[in-house]
Amino acid sequence: MNKNENNMKLSTTSSALFSAFGYENGIKIAAKVGFDALDLNLTEIIYTDDFSDSRLEDTCRMLKDTAASAGICFNQAHAPFPCFKFSGREADAETYNRKVTHALHSAIKAAGLVGAEAIVIHPIDCTTEPSVNQFEFNLSFYNSLKPFCEEYGVKAALENMWGYSAESGRIVKNVCSTAEDLAQYYDALDPKYFTVCLDVGHSELVGEAAADAIKILGDRLHALHIHDNDRISDLHTIPYQGSLNWDAICSALCEIGYSGDFTYEVGGRLLAPYIDKPRLMEKAFALLAETGKYLIQKCI
Repeated sequence: MNKNENNMKLSTTSSALFSAFGYENGIKIAAKVGFDALDLNLTEIIYTDDFSDSRLEDTCRMLKDTAASAGICFNQAHAPFPCFKFSGREADAETYNRKVTHALHSAIKAAGLVGAEAIVIHPIDCTTEPSVNQFEFNLSFYNSLKPFCEEYGVKAALENMWGYSAESGRIVKNVCSTAEDLAQYYDALDPKYFTVCLDVGHSELVGEAAADAIKILGDRLHALHIHDNDRISDLHTIPYQGSLNWDAICSALCEIGYSGDFTYEVGGRLLAPYIDKPRLMEKAFALLAETGKYLIQKCI
């Protein structure tokens, strides 16, 4: 029996669920429609009172207990971003950087407290700073997070990202945009505290087939962001609503013996219209779950 059949959990980002239903009901609905796990999206809620220093532990305990009661878990998390602003580009950079640094540390703690194995943390775009070595700057940034990953038992997952050209009006390559970039960063970091999350949609936006990226990363890959797009805009829509080759993606995951989970990062045009329509939102997540189960079977 292929190990994917035993271990691959079906997961989805928590942001739309929590926005539509609240924490507890959102978790229960995810379990009801067929998800095994959730990706705790902390990009915005980490700044709310629920995740303040005085309440973070109680909130995380509630989330973990609610998930356990529903029969699911938190498999990964997502940190706030951007993770750094350069002072030459942003007037409030110093204030922002203090705020986001504290939020990143809190997010790593939260990920550990809810039982997540990894937290996705975006690399930093240095392309507008000619004097900055982007590779060395990011290695220093990630290594600064290592003590927190060690304390809370969580790995920081590097994600492939894209940039935007105002000149062409198109998405372009940027920091960690390709599988080779991700491999280079990962190989320079301590695998005890770091891993790789491949965003399949982002790969296609910069001209690299997601299936090829999966094969290049091989056993470095342990987390995914699954969604679809038209290879032009970052739509974050449900598989089969865009242009990605899902047969090739699933075949590549099978080929490398991928042992991580199948985690959606779907929002965009599929879910946004239903945020204030709970019945329709639940149906949308049910479709998402069924599609995920179908795709997981193709990975075996």
